Amino acid sequence: MTVQNRSGALDWEDLRVFVALARAGSLSAAARALKVSHATVGRRIAALEDTLGRALFDRRADGYALTAEGAAVLELAAGMDERALAILRRAGRDAGLTGTVRLTATESLAERFLIPRLVAFRRRHPGIDLEVLSDPRSLSLAKREADVAVRLARPQAGELVTRRLATIAYGLYVAPDGDAASWVGYDDSFAHLPEAQWLARHAAGGRIALRANGLPAQIAAVRAGFGKALLPRWFAEEEAREDGGLVACRPPAPPPVREAWLVVHRDLKDVPRVRALIDAVVAAFEAERDRLESNGVG
Repeated sequence: MTVQNRSGALDWEDLRVFVALARAGSLSAAARALKVSHATVGRRIAALEDTLGRALFDRRADGYALTAEGAAVLELAAGMDERALAILRRAGRDAGLTGTVRLTATESLAERFLIPRLVAFRRRHPGIDLEVLSDPRSLSLAKREADVAVRLARPQAGELVTRRLATIAYGLYVAPDGDAASWVGYDDSFAHLPEAQWLARHAAGGRIALRANGLPAQIAAVRAGFGKALLPRWFAEEEAREDGGLVACRPPAPPPVREAWLVVHRDLKDVPRVRALIDAVVAAFEAERDRLESNGVG
């Protein structure tokens, strides 16, 4: 790659933004990942291209695509980005019980299970600011999109430390006056999930009256009377306790189970504020293990 001589020094922040845009493919996605404005991303890319004297992206209607020069820069910059993140993770070990720690989990686990049970963590560690992210995609721990993750499958790659938290049992539930002959299911984006595959086998030939891409929407559909749904028992039983709005029914076959795993990057596991959050999440699951794993038949 040939680079023209420029008087301006290379700004490392410009390179970080460049790597984010190359990975995200659009200004908006890169801005969200970096927590900056679209204008900042655009300005940083323009500055880097001016410094290097080369166009690094083709601006297209569907996003930003790397030019040949851009691909060559990314090959060099991506390694620098990973090393810089490793330095930040190591530096965080000295921060003590202060600063921000980011936890990512599914929407239902984050809102209905974890947040209510992390109030004690907040009181015990007032210097730690907690961010809870229920992004539908799996946020990257290596890129510091999150510090700690609770996932319903064990990651198989990366420099990650994992710990099984609990087995989550499922059951079949319907509203007291709901349509027990029909089903509430998942849309195609969730077809890979064990729950969706169970439904594909055991609801075959039945009517799926409503499909949704999230557990809260499925719960709302069941409560509204659309049909029965396969739900985590702890979630459904909380709903039933609140207003008596769900009734367990006997499934046609044993429902699947999911395993909840705590995941943290190896470089972060001993950072004090991260360790404090890990301990709090583990304690929350241990306290509720019997209820999460209950597989009684309704």
